Amino acid sequence: MEEARGRARIPGSVRIGGMSKAALLAALRGQGVRLNEAAGRLFGDGRFTTLARERVVGIAARSVEELGFHDGATYGRLLARALELGLAGCPLEVGPHLRIQAQDQPEGGPSTGGRAPAGSITVASPLLEGDDESVRGFYLLRTDGVSWLRGYWSSPGHVWAPDDVLVFARDGAARSLS
Repeated sequence: MEEARGRARIPGSVRIGGMSKAALLAALRGQGVRLNEAAGRLFGDGRFTTLARERVVGIAARSVEELGFHDGATYGRLLARALELGLAGCPLEVGPHLRIQAQDQPEGGPSTGGRAPAGSITVASPLLEGDDESVRGFYLLRTDGVSWLRGYWSSPGHVWAPDDVLVFARDGAARSLS
């Protein structure tokens, strides 16, 4: 497991696939995971698919600052730097499976001013095409003793803060799943 500066331990890999979206939702509910409206919208989006067969995806958590952006950066710049480091965006399916498999996330805080909540973990994934009304991806949060899988909106020009944490696929794992 990977841990940096007091943030949640992130496993080095996550098992995905082998479940329909309905089964994945049932598994989340079975663990008491709550979803916000945006996460529900992602589950209802036909562009979010699940793999029929199980696969293991190697993952790594990096803060925006660890990626070399001490003043923050846009999502596009973060993904480009991740690729330079041998990391890639994760399939959307990683978010729900990671939420199920990583239940020991420390308590986080509320979102303020369009920023990711303290202690949250954003799953870096290719953005779904669409306007600013389209949900962009998933993030994990634990607050008030409850584990959450949340969807989020973000414009292409949004600057992610240096302490925001994102999870990426390692060693081209995401590309081998497409």
